[in-house]
Amino acid sequence: MKRRSPSLERKSGLQASESAGRPHRAVPEAREHPAVTILRLLAARYGNDPCNWHTRQAPFQVLIGTVLSQRTRDQKTDAAARLLFSRYPSPEALAVAKVEEIEELIRPVNYYRTKAKRIHDICTILLARCNGRPPETIAELMKLPGVGRKTASCVMVYGFRRPALPVDTHVHRIANRIGLVRTRVPEETERALCEVLPESHLMSCNELMVKHGQTICRPRRPKCEECPVVSACLYASSARGGPQR
Repeated sequence: MKRRSPSLERKSGLQASESAGRPHRAVPEAREHPAVTILRLLAARYGNDPCNWHTRQAPFQVLIGTVLSQRTRDQKTDAAARLLFSRYPSPEALAVAKVEEIEELIRPVNYYRTKAKRIHDICTILLARCNGRPPETIAELMKLPGVGRKTASCVMVYGFRRPALPVDTHVHRIANRIGLVRTRVPEETERALCEVLPESHLMSCNELMVKHGQTICRPRRPKCEECPVVSACLYASSARGGPQR
């Protein structure tokens, strides 16, 4: 058998002893995307629980409540939804109700006549095609009258607790204002955020940004001095005359 040279043995032994005494170098972890960091900070400030009555209900109530919420403030939406469901609590009841009676119950919301007709039609379709239950995919939900992508995504997140990202004016405005995305329309914002957010944060994004947009990051005169994410915000940096990112 061929004997190893002393020089190789000494070199091998030296490397082994050095390796044994040297601490293992940790493999660097992938950096958290800024969007995830922002949502963590917002969750610490506001919590993840839905703040509106209609978003804490079963899928059918979430669907009808979200239709009511279109172009309407949350307080008026919840008041109208509570009153409507106290009289007509199910799709069966709403499908046989007179549209004029639905109009009277939801009068506080904007476009109440249009929404009353849509609600009646939605309930009629659910009974005819879906056994009275809302569809469980965004594509099928969007086939219902008055249900766009944001409304369908709300039903998925708040009703079925499934991953989706409803992008309303708050989410679109704040994501662009902070500098997380550079998009022109909500559909582009949804695609951009979905590429970087894990499912758990995907589901909380709408709730957190809506709360932030209603309290601090308002469309006009945002309260940057009270903002929990001001240090990571492009808008705040520009307002202070700081370096552009």
